[in-house]
Amino acid sequence: MKMPCWYYEKKDLRNTPSVKEGIDFDTERRYRKEGARFIMECGTAMGLGHNTMATGIVYFHRFYMFHSFRTFPRYVTACCCLLLAGKVEETPKKVKDIIKTAKGLLSEQKFLSFGDDPKEEVMTLERILLQTIKFDLQVDHPYGFLVKYAKCFKGDSTKLQKMVQMAWNFVNDSLSTTVCLQWEPEIIAVALIHLASKLSKFTVTDWTGKQPNHLRWWDMFVADVTMEILEDICHQVLDLYQQANNNAPTPDSPPQLPPSKASPPMKRAHLASPATKPEPTLVTPVKIGDDKLDSGAPIPKIISTDNLHYPYSAPYPPMYSHPPPYGSTAPPLPGAIPSASSTYPPSLFQQSSSAVPQHYTPSALPLGHPPAHASTYYQGPPGRQPYYPPPT
Repeated sequence: MKMPCWYYEKKDLRNTPSVKEGIDFDTERRYRKEGARFIMECGTAMGLGHNTMATGIVYFHRFYMFHSFRTFPRYVTACCCLLLAGKVEETPKKVKDIIKTAKGLLSEQKFLSFGDDPKEEVMTLERILLQTIKFDLQVDHPYGFLVKYAKCFKGDSTKLQKMVQMAWNFVNDSLSTTVCLQWEPEIIAVALIHLASKLSKFTVTDWTGKQPNHLRWWDMFVADVTMEILEDICHQVLDLYQQANNNAPTPDSPPQLPPSKASPPMKRAHLASPATKPEPTLVTPVKIGDDKLDSGAPIPKIISTDNLHYPYSAPYPPMYSHPPPYGSTAPPLPGAIPSASSTYPPSLFQQSSSAVPQHYTPSALPLGHPPAHASTYYQGPPGRQPYYPPPT
């Protein structure tokens, strides 16, 4: 059975079922961000790991590429995604416990979307979720790649650890965007390490396994990724902080009916799924050599690397209480998702900067073939072949 491709162009993200049913693009982005934040809050309250929460959020984003927010309330869907992610990541939680946690986090008006029998709503929606994602349950995240890449870097161990923690924070926040629907986790990890490197003023100039043909460190892992792609990912993540600084009041969403009352269950079960969705439009191939060879190519224009502090003046809401000033780790605000502190990766460099595992011999991704650890959905459409060209 051919597995679906989960990567889309930006024009596909502007033509989702929600948009077709009259929800504007900015509102849908807000719904996605609220759903992702809710999954993080529920998962944190229940003691779930970052991989389980991230898997649930990816399910959430994929689900709404085929269904509308008008038909399926985001908070019910979020609970369903967290339930399924717990099973897949072997950290299962009972439905009643997830619903109890959700009820404590949501207002009474928002909890009305769970209906008279919240457990039945979530259980019913789980079957629809499985059909929608075509039982493609395995999801890779940037976290593992981030740590893998960082272990190859050489330099001051203290600065390197702070840079990795900052990149880890950006990966957490990237889940509130749709970058997981646009790019593979390897590329997201490269982009956010690059962003953290620029902001922390730690330039990676040497790394284990460096070859003469490697112009930048990521050439060893992912071939022919342009600086434009990396900057686009960085901009999408940084847009979260711009939105957080916007003092304009966010309108409350109208109360939603539970899924069982929004449309007949049998009708919902036969809504479009990856099995019936047409293939994504092919992207224009990228020519090798179009990239800027200068590793210091401009990173987001809304930031500055001339000082050690981020030029954001307004306080962040709980979800985005970071990035912290360079050189310090701010504790999360009350009620915040602990993406800035408690989910940091383990310390990578306890000794000197030369303490790199001797047994580690990195090698570039085999061209033309996904890595052995990649799941079947990793294979992109033919339009992405320039990033993984066939072997010669």
